[in-house]
Amino acid sequence: MCLAIPAQVIELRDGDNAVVDLAGVKKEISLALVDGVALGDYVIVHVGYALNKLDPEEAEKTLALFAEMGGVMPDDDPVSTDEIHRRIP
Repeated sequence: MCLAIPAQVIELRDGDNAVVDLAGVKKEISLALVDGVALGDYVIVHVGYALNKLDPEEAEKTLALFAEMGGVMPDDDPVSTDEIHRRIP
């Protein structure tokens, strides 16, 4: 199953690239499809591309729902809601 997952931008790189934090997993992605992304913003990531920006509160709610669904996270390890909230600054 493919999911678009909320991730926080933790580093902006040259061109349209950025590094995001996916519940503790750092991944380089492309920002080519989204305008105006800044450091600290949340984006929806799917197959290595940011699809759109996401409000931080909505990102937290979505990550908590993923955790309640049984740990549907990038590394497929079960992650508790408390752990997700601990990892989100």
